[in-house]
Amino acid sequence: MTLPDKLAEALGEPPVPEGTWDEEVVYVSAAALRRRLPAEDLAARVRELDGVAAVEIQGRGFLRIVLTEPSLDAEPAAVPCQPVWPDFPRTWDNPGFVVRYGHARACAVLRWAGQLGVGDGFAAAELSDRYHRRVLRVLAELPGRVVSREPGWEGYLLRLALAYHDAHERAPAVPVGDEEPGPVHAARVRVADVVRKVLPGPDRL
Repeated sequence: MTLPDKLAEALGEPPVPEGTWDEEVVYVSAAALRRRLPAEDLAARVRELDGVAAVEIQGRGFLRIVLTEPSLDAEPAAVPCQPVWPDFPRTWDNPGFVVRYGHARACAVLRWAGQLGVGDGFAAAELSDRYHRRVLRVLAELPGRVVSREPGWEGYLLRLALAYHDAHERAPAVPVGDEEPGPVHAARVRVADVVRKVLPGPDRL
């Protein structure tokens, strides 16, 4: 069970990621208000979890939760409703192309990683670049959207794809040139694998 799963269990609902996560990994929760529970009781429960750096009660009972590092669910929840986008034009103006190309790029990363000997494993501390942190930030919305009445899947998948394209281009997941494979590459490849599972792809690659 990942730390966000434990947070959802403690709060009774998934918390909502906040901010860019460039510097801090922050979630917020209105569970105390919705469930009519004392905010301090929920805050105390959350503070007991390993990996929680701080919990602050704001306003009438909102919780602001800071984690020590981001988390990644290797088996993300499936998007229950896939938007229908046209296949053409295959340009950046077509959201369907952007999303499917993101899936294809993630698949390519996995193939290259195998060919270049990138190891397995995920160490969140290796993902210090803001591009992969932003991908993790968007992925963190998935549990809450799955249970939401208005998940907004089209906009979500497009945002995830755009964030992943930035990470793919600016912080490569596989070694470049004479660079040796290392833990940072393994962590980035794991992110690519999760993105691949979430983004819908073309029928054939």
